[in-house]
Amino acid sequence: MRLSTKAEYAVRAMVDLSLNSAGRPVSLREIASREEIPLNYLEQLFFRLKKGNIVRSIRGAAGGYLLARDSAQIMLSDIITTVEEPLNPVSCLDDDGCARSSRCVTRRVWKGLGNRIREFLESVSLAELTRDAGAMLQGRSAE
Repeated sequence: MRLSTKAEYAVRAMVDLSLNSAGRPVSLREIASREEIPLNYLEQLFFRLKKGNIVRSIRGAAGGYLLARDSAQIMLSDIITTVEEPLNPVSCLDDDGCARSSRCVTRRVWKGLGNRIREFLESVSLAELTRDAGAMLQGRSAE
């Protein structure tokens, strides 16, 4: 199972924003350059992140984006579910369901796997990833 590039790029961009903002707005052009993410793709992601109240935008020449709340309060699950489709390991768990759900032997396994993935993503904050990124930039191991 893989997350899409939307999730990967959104998490990387949010870590970059958290690491580099220091209270000042950061432009998407800066993030795109540092993270090697296409600017137009990043604009689409930040539109969703703004709508999801994860970032806020500042207009003007010195404008850009800031976190909408403290990085310790932004969990990986918040970022990913804002930009991704439902995070289910198999399609039969999506909202439209499955005609076999009442007699499916493996449904419990897939639901359990999905719950564990969500629990893990809900346990990792943007603040933790930002600390890890800072340590990596200083040449220390993040693990």
